[in-house]
Amino acid sequence: MPTNLPPDYFHVEARYREADSIEEKIACLEEMLSIIPKHKGTDRLRGDLRRKLAGLKSAAQGKKGAGRQVSPYRIEREGAGQVALIGPTNVGKSSLLAALTNAEPEVSPYPYTTRGPTPGMTTFEDVQIQLIDTPPLDGEFVNAEMLSLVRRVDLVLLVVDLQGYAIEQFEESIAFLEKQRIIPRQRQEAWTGERRVSFISLLVVVNKVDDGRWDEELAVFCELVGGEWEVIGVSATTGRNLDALRRAIFERLGVMRVYAKPPGREPDMSRPFVLRAGSTVEEFAGKVHQDFLRQLKSARVWGSGVFDGQPVGRDHVLHDGDVVELRI
Repeated sequence: MPTNLPPDYFHVEARYREADSIEEKIACLEEMLSIIPKHKGTDRLRGDLRRKLAGLKSAAQGKKGAGRQVSPYRIEREGAGQVALIGPTNVGKSSLLAALTNAEPEVSPYPYTTRGPTPGMTTFEDVQIQLIDTPPLDGEFVNAEMLSLVRRVDLVLLVVDLQGYAIEQFEESIAFLEKQRIIPRQRQEAWTGERRVSFISLLVVVNKVDDGRWDEELAVFCELVGGEWEVIGVSATTGRNLDALRRAIFERLGVMRVYAKPPGREPDMSRPFVLRAGSTVEEFAGKVHQDFLRQLKSARVWGSGVFDGQPVGRDHVLHDGDVVELRI
């Protein structure tokens, strides 16, 4: 039976054959598997690719265990979520990372200063969030490992420069992502392509909105890109709207903070447990400790939709800022 592979498969296969590192080969194999149509004619090919992928992942794990260098794009998750900053060159991604976190990326007026990913931690109120600066998007060079990182993170910040060619930067960046089968969720319902794609959560960050004199141009940008896109204007230089950006990131991660109250004591409001929005008391108990999950007898909640100290069951849905007392 014919496999009927799409042309994109052969482009990725060529990159796989030219790849020098295990990590690059892994990224290509994962991309090839995402492209291959699923039918009987491709069963053997998909099986072969999975065996190769498993072997390479085992080899990569062995290298890691031996203390050798692994891909810089394999960044361990920290905090409430992992967020990638992407965009063209010289839009101020590194400056934003430096302004929002404790990281010290190389910042330069010259293009293509960022050559690898740089992580840092930002704080929204009492929650830590991981931000990762990435090399600029380049239509002439496709970094498979970076694209894999973009697919894995919880949120993507597409950064453009209001004082440059912001509309062109935005349109070219979206077109680049879609060519690599990475589709913003804003276009998920309208997507009609038959190939397998990755849908990502994306927020458009317009940098260099340094003061009120640029607000009118920001409004024009928002009108031109259309109402489907979530846009926030900031300035890495003056710090304008950076707190609003932190809040926007937190809200789009789809998480919430729940605080534990030991029986007979006050809750520690400085150390929240971070859970997915809509989590239940049972899921919170498992987050605190597996003993609570197994032996939970009762729970009381202070917060949204309940009276103070209301007894609730395991399936009670919690809200951001709730305080929970667990008893075993």
